Amino acid sequence: MGLTAGSTSLTRFRLLEDRVDSALIADVAARLRRFAFRDIDDTAEERSFGWVAFGNMLDTSFEAEPVDVGDVLLFALRLDTRRVPAAVFKKHVAIALANALAAAKAQGKKFLSKEEKLEIRERVALQLRARFLPIPAVFQVVWNLRRREVLFASVHPKVLDLFQELFSLTFGLHVEPLTPYFAARALVDEAGQRLLDEHQPTIFAPQGV
Repeated sequence: MGLTAGSTSLTRFRLLEDRVDSALIADVAARLRRFAFRDIDDTAEERSFGWVAFGNMLDTSFEAEPVDVGDVLLFALRLDTRRVPAAVFKKHVAIALANALAAAKAQGKKFLSKEEKLEIRERVALQLRARFLPIPAVFQVVWNLRRREVLFASVHPKVLDLFQELFSLTFGLHVEPLTPYFAARALVDEAGQRLLDEHQPTIFAPQGV
């Protein structure tokens, strides 16, 4: 679900840098195009990811709708993943191994080597991936420049890691999840931060039961 849906799951990030250069903001669309999503429908690649327009996952030019709206930047991360069902892969590997073993026996061999079996599995995986279309997923991004916060429409750890890496690569900036701990640190002085760091959890459940 996207940020424009009735309900969604999202992660708040905070920008680690104190300020963002105005030249970077003026160059946002160009930077997004540099790391835009690349289609893999006509390939056998397993995964592709990159930036797309906030409201259109097919738009990688960022010209149809504005990226900057006041103090907010709007765009999205698209991730396409090609998945071959495990049962389908297992079936076709078994067929390929049986055919290869029959051919080997016809040549006087009694078995297939470990390397031959691995090569067959890799070949089957490549052939099957070419027959399955990748499944697209889009995660919208709202970057509030004034508050130095970023909303990202996902809570999946692997997707969050991917977003942080691509964000840093694209903009030369760094973000970290705005967990309750980091949110509290932003509201207190150094003494308060030390108290947070030294704080121990309180266990309310009865012990030894």
